[in-house]
Formats: sequence, C-alpha cells, structure tokens
Amino acid sequence: MEFREMRRKRQQLAEEESIAILEKATAGTLALLGDNDYPYAVPISYVYHDGKLYFHSALTGHKVDAIRKCDKASFCVIEKDDVQPEKYTTFFRSVIAFGRIQIIEDEHEKLEVARMLGNRYNPNQDEALQKEIESGLSRMLAIRFDIEHLTGKEAIELVRQHQNND
Repeated sequence: MEFREMRRKRQQLAEEESIAILEKATAGTLALLGDNDYPYAVPISYVYHDGKLYFHSALTGHKVDAIRKCDKASFCVIEKDDVQPEKYTTFFRSVIAFGRIQIIEDEHEKLEVARMLGNRYNPNQDEALQKEIESGLSRMLAIRFDIEHLTGKEAIELVRQHQNND
C-alpha cells in the first residue's frame, strides 16, 4: 500500500521521534468509517507496544460497529499544542498512524491487552488489576491497531529551534 508523502518534509519527525510520542502520550483520536459512511472520530486512551496500538471498549456501540464494518483506520496524537497568539501560529508536534484495526477474538491476547492497559494507567497495582480483570474482562472488548504507516510533524519554528541548538 502506498501512502502519501508529507508535503513539508522539513517538518517531518524521524520515526523514532514519532514512536516516542506514541509511547509517552496517553490519549488520541481514533478515526473510523462510521454510520452512513460519515467519518467517526472518537477520543480514546491506548497503549503502544511493538508497532501496534491497543484499545479497550464496551462490547457494543458506534466504534465497535464501525470497526466491524471497515478495518481501515487512523489514529492521531497531539503532543504539543502551544498557541502563539502574537505570531498567529501554533507550535505543535503530532503523530498520525494509519493502519488496520480489529477486535481481538483470542482470549489470551485479550487478557494481555487488558494487562498492558492496566499497567500503563495504574502501574504497580498487580493485585487490584487482577481483581479488575476478573470482574470486567467478560464485559470488555480488546482492539488491536496494526500500524502500516506512521508520520510525525512539528511546527517549522520548532524545527528551527532544534537547528539553532545543534
């Protein structure tokens, strides 16, 4: 699959920087093909692991229906959003992932995702996490997003700052 190249290449982040943003951030916006083919974008927490994004969800809803209908998706994370009113611009840094998304059917993988999410958002609470998993796993869907293309971009002013600091 060919993905569009970034137009302003000077502002493109290296892949390692994009991955670092995904590892650091805690939430982003998942974009899917929703009802009547309208775009459906939903803010959602996630965990990044080994080239994949993982989410959890209720068993039913708009997001679940959209995923089952079309497996193509994108996910956007904004790391920096520093409005500069006097300059009529924003110093931003963001990442967009494109890929395929699916509901995880394998119970072992679903359990692993629940543990990753639990450890990400409530670290070092193994006993509490185990209780939560035991009581809630059957009412939870685990979702995997396989990243096919990843782009990161930052404001040209940030690019210039990096160059001046080198």
